[in-house]
Amino acid sequence: MHLRLTDEQKMVQKTIRRFVEKELMPLENDVLRNEREGRPSLLPGKLKELQLKAKEAGFWGINTPEEYGGANLGQMMMAIVLMEVSKTFVPFQFGGSADNILYYGNEEQKMKYLIPTINGEKKSCFAMTEPGAGSDTRNIKMSAVKDGNVWVLNGEKTFITGGNEADFVMVIAITDTELHQKTLGREGVTCFIVDREMGWKSEYIHTMGEWGPAGLVFENVRVPQENILGELHKGYHIGLDWIGFARWIVGARAVGAAERLLQMAIDYSKERITFGKPIAERQAIQWQIADSAVEIEAARWLVLNAAFTLDQGEDNRHLASMAKLYGSNMGNRVVDRVLQIHGGMGYTKELPIERWYREARLWRIYDGTDEIQKMIIARNLIKGHVKIGQYV
Repeated sequence: MHLRLTDEQKMVQKTIRRFVEKELMPLENDVLRNEREGRPSLLPGKLKELQLKAKEAGFWGINTPEEYGGANLGQMMMAIVLMEVSKTFVPFQFGGSADNILYYGNEEQKMKYLIPTINGEKKSCFAMTEPGAGSDTRNIKMSAVKDGNVWVLNGEKTFITGGNEADFVMVIAITDTELHQKTLGREGVTCFIVDREMGWKSEYIHTMGEWGPAGLVFENVRVPQENILGELHKGYHIGLDWIGFARWIVGARAVGAAERLLQMAIDYSKERITFGKPIAERQAIQWQIADSAVEIEAARWLVLNAAFTLDQGEDNRHLASMAKLYGSNMGNRVVDRVLQIHGGMGYTKELPIERWYREARLWRIYDGTDEIQKMIIARNLIKGHVKIGQYV
């Protein structure tokens, strides 16, 4: 059992850290100013410029198979990279990647959708959540009715990340109502690749944070049979793959942000003087710093274990739920403590803490709420799907 990063992993970590510190962190004030004035956080031209710099450094398609021009560094490396990138709130993703479920496509679909997405020529989004169906996918109402060689889609999706910018959507719809009801939502739904030009519309949903999800509307949108992704009536399983992959990523982001925030608190506590002493010498502050450090380390290893298990080709959904549940809550506790340590200044928009505070609250909701993660973890243990200590 090896509980340290390899030399190669450390090298990649340091390279990414330098990139974040040199290229991304200097843009933070610009991002805050843009957001306050209602402009995009990062202009598309600037994002492309940053991605080209990352590509020159060898970080293009970090987790994309080599056959598609990627680096294929694996899930562990992906987790490490995300922790480093998440130390800043500048919205940046390394290019050369695509949603994992796009690899379910046949060769024709890969040429039309996967390759252009990897090359940055197209943007995608995934749509399962509906106004009345979030974590409980059995309540999905969007229908797809066959009409000759096409399927006619009707319904709404909500809180779709990237839905306003996407060129196409991978959307889940009911294709067999009886089968869907009989199997409690596990069968009878299908995933369709739907180009925006086929007729679906999107609109912004305003939130308390900077995340700008979309509501998607489908009114008699006609989709050809060849645009089915994966198998007919098996879309639920594709959805699970997408969600299961995404959950531990939330934990990784929380770890990165919490590390940056904790360092801010440590630095400030040494400078802030009250009653003749730095507040770093006050036990109340020391305990908040200590608690945060311990929780960050615990979350880090939950995330790395989930990623490592996936690299081994094993089912990591139980661990992903644990990493998401603990990591997202840890992030919320840490940002709350950091704001408290900064006092009134932490509450102002002069510092980015309040922005992170608003963003962190989302971590406990999207990709499965706290309550859903607890239900999954408990069910797996009670039904014997997972044994205590199984992943040691």
